[in-house]
This record gives sequence, C-alpha cells and structure tokens, in this order.
Amino acid sequence: MCGIVGILGKEPVAPLLVDSLRRLEYRGYDSAGVATLEEGRLTRRRAEGKLRNLEGRLKEEPLSGTIGIGHTRWATHGRPSERNAHPHATDRLAVVHNGIIENFRELRQELEAGGDVFETETDTEVVARLVTREMRKTNDPAKAVAASLPHLRGAFALAFLFDGHEDLMIGARKGAPLAIGFGEGEMYLGSDALALAPFTRTISYLEDGDWVVLDRTTAVIRDAFGAKVKRPRIQTSAGAFLVDKGNHRHFMAKEIHEQPEVVGRTLSHYLDMANGRVRMPEGLPFDWKAIDRITMSACGTAYYAGLVGKYWFERYARIPVEIDVASEFRYREAPLSDKGLALVISQSGETADTLAGLRYAKDCGLPVLAVVNVPTSTIARESSAVAPTLAGPEIGVASTKAFTCQLAVLACLAIGAGRARGTIDAAKERELVAELVKVPGLMADALQTETAIEHVARDIAKATDVLFLGRGTNYPLAMEGALKLKEISYIHAEGYAAGELKHGPIALIDEEMPVVVLAPRDAIFEKTVSNMQEVAARGGRIILIADAHAAHDAGIEPAGTLVMPEMAPDFAAIAYAVPAQLLAYYAAVTLGKDVDQPRNLAKSVTVE
Repeated sequence: MCGIVGILGKEPVAPLLVDSLRRLEYRGYDSAGVATLEEGRLTRRRAEGKLRNLEGRLKEEPLSGTIGIGHTRWATHGRPSERNAHPHATDRLAVVHNGIIENFRELRQELEAGGDVFETETDTEVVARLVTREMRKTNDPAKAVAASLPHLRGAFALAFLFDGHEDLMIGARKGAPLAIGFGEGEMYLGSDALALAPFTRTISYLEDGDWVVLDRTTAVIRDAFGAKVKRPRIQTSAGAFLVDKGNHRHFMAKEIHEQPEVVGRTLSHYLDMANGRVRMPEGLPFDWKAIDRITMSACGTAYYAGLVGKYWFERYARIPVEIDVASEFRYREAPLSDKGLALVISQSGETADTLAGLRYAKDCGLPVLAVVNVPTSTIARESSAVAPTLAGPEIGVASTKAFTCQLAVLACLAIGAGRARGTIDAAKERELVAELVKVPGLMADALQTETAIEHVARDIAKATDVLFLGRGTNYPLAMEGALKLKEISYIHAEGYAAGELKHGPIALIDEEMPVVVLAPRDAIFEKTVSNMQEVAARGGRIILIADAHAAHDAGIEPAGTLVMPEMAPDFAAIAYAVPAQLLAYYAAVTLGKDVDQPRNLAKSVTVE
C-alpha cells in the first residue's frame, strides 16, 4: 500500500525522501512523488511506476528545499498515472495520504458546487481542496486541518505541507499508522518506523484520531477532541525497525490495531473503487465461467478464512465449494473435477500440509490459486496464480491481520467470480464493492470498544470453558474466536453453529460458562436470538457482540455487551473479527500468558 515520509531538515530533502520511500517498497506501489518548498513556494515532482522513474525526474529537475513530503501510491480511486500520483496540491498546500476516504463522492460534489475544479480521479484531492477551503476562511493551517478532519470518513493517514510555511508540517491519522521521528533540529513523519530508520531512533506513534503540528524542534499532538496530548517516545535500535511494537505491549496488539490499514491496503489492490469493480489477479490460467467446483484447503486460522469464503463463493458466484483442513485433504485422495479450481490459503506460504495439498491438486491437473501473504514463498512460486494478501510481516504467532486480509481477498475473488459468471450484475457488484470499502473504517470504529472488551475479557479469564456461537459467516468466525482464546490464554473454548446448540452443546450450559454470541443484524438474526434465549433460559452467561439496535431488539439481558457499529451484513465477519481477537488477547494478558509466543506453537508450520 501507500507509504508516507515527511522531513523538516537542514539540507535538501528530496534525495532523503526518495531513499526513505525505497524502504517502503515492500508495501507495493504504482507511482511515487515528492513535494518541497522552493524559496517558500510549493513544487512537486511525480512519476508513474517505480522509484527510479522519480529519481530520473529529480535528476532532470532537481529540488533544493529543506522541507518536504514523499509518497508511494497504490491506485485506489483513479488509475496509476502521474496525474493521480501523490502529493496532491492546490495553491495553498500539498498532501499525501494512505487509506480510503469513504465519503469522497459527497465531499467532491459539495466542493464542486462551491466552485472547486478537480484535476484528478482520486479521493485524496478532496482532502486537499477541503483544507484549502478552510484556509481561505482562517489563513491558519492548523485551524484549517482541525476543521476539516471531522468531515472525513474512513481510515487514513495524512501529511500536509503548506505554501509559504518553511517550518511547518501537519500529520493526522485514523485507522492507518503514522509515526513522528525526532532529530536534532530536524523532525520527521513516516507511515512506519522503517521509513524513518535512516534519520532517527526516537519515535512516537500517533494514536487513532491524533493529529500533530511539527516544526523543526517541536511536535504538538492533539487528540480527536482537540486536546493537547503526549505520546511516549520510544528508543528503537536499528535492527528493531523491522519488528517494532510501537506503543503496544505485544506484537499481537499492534497487529490487531493495524487491521484497518492492512485490510484497506488489500482491498485497494483488488477494488476499482471509482467504478465499483473488482480487479482480478493478473494472468489467471482459467475462466471463471468454466469452473464447476472450488476445492479449498488450508490450516488453522486460514482454514476458517476459507470457510467464510465458501459462503461468499456459493452466494455470489454460485460455485459449489468443498473445503478441507490440508492435513486431511493431502491424504484422503479426494476425487477432483477436471473443471475444478484448487484454492489454497496460507499466511507464510510455507505450510507443509497446505503445500502438499497444492501439489496433489496440481498432479490431478487442476489450476491452483494461492491466497498468500509472502509472494516469494514456496506456495506462491508453485501455484498457477497468486492472489496476494498485503498484511505485511505478522510477528505474533496467533494470526490476526493475516486472517482479516485473507477474508478481504476471498470476498473480492467471490464478487469478481460472480460478475464474470453473470450470477451478479454490475449494479450488485457496485453495491458489494461499496460495502467492502466501508470495512476498514468499521474496523477502526470497532477498535474504539477496546476498553469494554478488556473489562469483559477479565471475566472470561476466570472461566475454564467458553462457547462461541454464530450463524452464516459468523459460524466460522465463532470457531476462529474460540481458536484464538485457546491459542494464547489456554482456556478451553469451542465454536459452534448457533443452530446446532440443541444438538449437544446445550448440555454444557450452566451459570459458570460464558457464551460469546456473534450476532450482526442479518437475515437470520431472529434465529440467533432464539438460540440466545435457549442459553439464557439455562442460566448461561451471554457475551453479546452486536450493534446497539440489534442488542436492544434481542430482548435479553446479557452478562456483557460489546457494541459494534451498524453495518450491512454481507461482510460483517471481517469487522466482527476485531472484538473476537481482542477478547482472546485481553484474557491472555489478564492471565499473564506469553501472548506473542504461546506455548507449543510456531508461526509457520513447515513440518507435519
């Protein structure tokens, strides 16, 4: 996804910006650019393609400014081009942006009605023109940014440079990370610590909703309510820039909080948001119309992602899906259709059982599509095609952001397959894409319930057994929530389809057992309510995860309620993963467990 760098320095910053952006190439990008102040005036250099193209441009047209911002862009709104590349600028400012402005169309219409003429297809230009409008009212950059931020919906990180202000830079974040770097008479902004590694080892991470005003000696940070706040300064060794926990106690917590950004990054890779279309991976060696069955295989959390994907493929593409844990699939010599597709899912791309299943499918003559987070992995190399997840390095053993990115990819593939097969029309595709675009922002909103989740988790930590219930796509999520709790807290937990409660698990219900119910308002919400009533009638301690209206309509007094934002049900499982993960995390923290390295588990299982 996009990368951000900002420097208030003592020497020309353009070469430094490019060097720092090169450290962010692992994120992937399709254009790059920098902006500096040349004798106080905003000046930009941008180029489509790789950084070498931008370097060539700067060699021909050098910049000498000592303050500047740089960016590498993954195209979301608008095709890859120099015109759509960041920084975006007006006569007053330049801005770079990571993330998605969900309400950019409404804002653009409002600004155009006021006389603004847009030059690009991007959502980011809306930010530039919105702040410029406020600048005309106040001529105060900080006040203009403060007035503009509440109008933006979505997950974003922003860095602003202002014409005529050679000692001023402003950054802001919601859902997407942004770090401040402290130097001696110099200051920095970056989308991660790796970008700032050449300049400083003293880092502060902005928290969600924060914005910061920088000059060369100070950083004034304000929270979402405008109050001045202080964020910890962290001394990071050079070797730790690759595995920095930021302000978090554990990598797992950091990776949970990264999900709005990385899911947004992954979605931006697959969605043409301006046109409401899905972009399929390049070079697929099959025709979706010819596929009569999908055979999925995966292990652990990736298997549960596949179970969710099964619902989407069958609903939107009308393709029958069979899914196995890879350790079973590789040995049972399953008959495979000669018109079938094998789809394997792995975070590391090195999982031994999944790799063996891949090879079996290839030996049977099936094309193999891999959903994988490491594009250089064995599974990626041996597959017919790769649908990458863009979660970035995941350090915590218990998978979190890799899981939700897998869900994002599977949702995009299912929608794209449905459109290719004619089982959904263009209007339905646009509707589903619009719902997916909202997911990163909804995940950011879900993270705001963290304090309530921590309180409930302390109660769960006292239990010896926990039951998770869900229906539809939240049934696999119930199993994933149970797995997370088992993995890191060592509390026995099981996930069940809520409709199966009376077929056995109800015998376990008593006053001591917490029952976590994932209940978004969907077509079978009333069925889920009936299952909750069965638990309540037997004295079970219900922990309800639902939006406020659904929780009210359930008509049950739960032991705890975790209130989610209201959302359409199609892809609610992606956002509902957040409280399920945080419940497990805080239960483990309460019990003093080693969250990042739970006993007996490894990040990548490369043996049987």
